[in-house]
Amino acid sequence: MTALLGILNITEDSFSDGGKFLDPETARAHALQLAKDADAIDIGAASSRPDAKPVPPETEIARMAPIVAALRESGVAVSVDTFAPEVQRWALTQNVEYLNDVRGFPDPALYPALAASSAKLIAMFSVEGLGPATRIHIPPEELLNRISRFFEQRIAALGAAGVARERIVLDPGMGLFLGSHPEASFTVLRQLGDLKRRFALPLLISVSRKSFLRNLVGRQVADIGPATLAAELYAVRQGADYVRTHDPRALKDALAVFRALDGNKA
Repeated sequence: MTALLGILNITEDSFSDGGKFLDPETARAHALQLAKDADAIDIGAASSRPDAKPVPPETEIARMAPIVAALRESGVAVSVDTFAPEVQRWALTQNVEYLNDVRGFPDPALYPALAASSAKLIAMFSVEGLGPATRIHIPPEELLNRISRFFEQRIAALGAAGVARERIVLDPGMGLFLGSHPEASFTVLRQLGDLKRRFALPLLISVSRKSFLRNLVGRQVADIGPATLAAELYAVRQGADYVRTHDPRALKDALAVFRALDGNKA
């Protein structure tokens, strides 16, 4: 069964819903609504899009703290999406179920804390490797090898630090995290099966509302739901174990239909 992570952006400038959930009560209500259909809520308080305004770690924590507490009180699993080590350390003290890093945990100083925790670690690949997405042109045919080398190095480093292999979730990145070539994300989505075979670890895919889909179909964010759902369903068919999405209800319903058509085997 594919697990769904509902996206909650508590940011000023996220591409899809920047500023919409800065109010704590609005964010809390939206998180609990998402939780009706999601297996966990992935909370981010600093945008990783190109040209995003830097957010101090103390601001990230202040934005997330009341929402994490509310979800904890309601028994909802929490994922914290941050590449700031200070925020990651704070998240671990909250006993979150997932820690999601778009840099893939590059800081060895954090490894003892990671090893001592029980959180699953979502290690994402990006062509830049540090911080937000960037506009770099990488030939799509090079990406699978780049992603594989990155995962090999990061799995080895985390393992040597005492992180159990079964706690690692691999995210090959999507959109501008794979560079500016319009075919990059489509190429990697087609190769998810190869990544599954190479690493035998869970894969997380996050294509929700991404620019490569908007550019393909010529839609704005508000109208990109159907294209997002198509890409998410394809990712699940290719072996995605987790899908990070703005609309877990739509994906949950679509997967229920797929399972019924497959005789409940999907």
